[in-house]
Amino acid sequence: MNHYDFQGRSAVITGGAQGFGYAIAERLLQGKAKVVLWDLDDAMLAEARARLEPLGHVETVSVDIADQAAVVRAMEATEKVTQSVDILVHSAGIAGQNALVADYSPEEWQRVINIDLNGAFYVNQVVVQRMIAQNYGRIVNIASIAGKEGNPTASAYSAAKAGLIALTKSLGKETATKNIAVNAITPAAAQTRILEQVSQQHIDYMLSKIPRGRFVKVDEIAAMVAWLVSEENSFTTASVFDLSGGRATY
Repeated sequence: MNHYDFQGRSAVITGGAQGFGYAIAERLLQGKAKVVLWDLDDAMLAEARARLEPLGHVETVSVDIADQAAVVRAMEATEKVTQSVDILVHSAGIAGQNALVADYSPEEWQRVINIDLNGAFYVNQVVVQRMIAQNYGRIVNIASIAGKEGNPTASAYSAAKAGLIALTKSLGKETATKNIAVNAITPAAAQTRILEQVSQQHIDYMLSKIPRGRFVKVDEIAAMVAWLVSEENSFTTASVFDLSGGRATY
């Protein structure tokens, strides 16, 4: 396993209490980063903190990322326990319901877009403001292969992740001269709790599309993200990295 030095760096990880976010938190703590987990679930935050604290400095902030004012408050709370925010890994999101576009609930569409796209904008904006001021930052947004290809019966999720890819590219270009790297990853499905939100038929569909014949592992996600948020990534920005097991065609 490659090791990266995050000594003296502080990282915000949204959705950090479970899944991709938790695995990434483990990896950054192993590199001596100070980690602040943002999540909506207080109980899971407390459990994650208890498990991670033996690895290093962990703080938690409860936040609904779909609420812009709450995101601002979360940033203010974070700044009270960190001297800077050097790294952002935005992993928070939901899958939403499985339904055909013809049958999709407008209320459910709005809920998914509010969390997966608008929430991503609120988080990226409030963090990058600090990074611009300090002339340093590393951001990784967790998108999805669905954002490139569009999964049937997952139109809201696919559209939100496509928007997140575009947001990442725009922000990366805007901050390219400020020693800030902004990238996205587009993983295939993983066996995390987000699969509890979708139908078995949809799970089978996603697995059938992966040439590797298996789901991506959270440790494989964390390994790629660790390099993207390291100082070694001093050139690559506004880019998208696939972890699709061969599914991606562009």
